[in-house]
Amino acid sequence: MGYRLKKEKEYRYIEVGEGIPIIVLHGLMGGLSNFESVTQYFSAIGYKVVIPELPIYTMSLLKTNVKSFAKYLHDFIEYKGFDEVILLGNSLGGHIGLYHTKLYPKKVKALIITGSSGLYESAMGGGYTKRSDYEVIKKKAQDVFYDPEVATKEIVDEVYETVNDRNKLIKTLAIAKSAIRHNMAKDLPKMKVPTCIIWGKNDTVTPPEVAVEFNELLPDSELFWIDKCGHAAMMERPDQFNDILNNWLKKRNF
Repeated sequence: MGYRLKKEKEYRYIEVGEGIPIIVLHGLMGGLSNFESVTQYFSAIGYKVVIPELPIYTMSLLKTNVKSFAKYLHDFIEYKGFDEVILLGNSLGGHIGLYHTKLYPKKVKALIITGSSGLYESAMGGGYTKRSDYEVIKKKAQDVFYDPEVATKEIVDEVYETVNDRNKLIKTLAIAKSAIRHNMAKDLPKMKVPTCIIWGKNDTVTPPEVAVEFNELLPDSELFWIDKCGHAAMMERPDQFNDILNNWLKKRNF
């Protein structure tokens, strides 16, 4: 990703464009580059795209949970002096966006979730007993996508490195437990923020019925499907993802 990573105080982030901020929240093993297409597209049409590097592996183990990450996001928004933001999260990032919106709804103008945790976890962070076997990890990385070719060697290497780093593995498992503990089924009906749900029809990590449940529980949400697409729609079907989101933002006058 050809964008400069800014480093200020305890924050590391990418910031491109001008306009209402879209804050992008990456997942557990998703790098900032997963959102390259989103960054290029929306920064060119009047939005400021901001991608903070979430402290998933740098917080103390006691603070390695969804609530702490939501608080970190709140502090980052305050630090940047943003009056209102649009949050866009994939996987764990969607869960952090939802939990942040529950705790700090005032500045959240809209929420976009794709393949989000928060209601259902399919062995998130589990199944790493054979973590030293590169082919096993490669298969797990490929299973995230409808088209296994999307899982480039770079992506597989990153996942392999993460699960074979003992400190990162312990934190990955702590986050997985935290995601289950911070189930949001009871909270969602009280959350009035306009929400755009974009989901891969072939997502095996958070299957389609999870998207349907999010849509039923959230009072002001719309659900959009992308066919032949897995858990990371913004990577696997970037053009469709961007079109759906842009049309929704226009319709809502954001």
